[in-house]
Amino acid sequence: VPPTNNISEREIRPSVIFRKVTNGFRSDWGSQIHAGYRSVTGPARLKGQAPLDAIRDLIQGSFALA
Repeated sequence: VPPTNNISEREIRPSVIFRKVTNGFRSDWGSQIHAGYRSVTGPARLKGQAPLDAIRDLIQGSFALA
């Protein structure tokens, strides 16, 4: 077990930067869409898959986390 959670912090950092640059989300649905997008594209990036391909797989019903 690693002594720090640097991997987790690196994963969440783009969302924190996005929130700060855009001055926060103005609606609940905006934050939910951003969280959903990140939850699909983040694991895909770690697997070496392009974000657009991951979203396409999600829409077609063939998206898998593992």
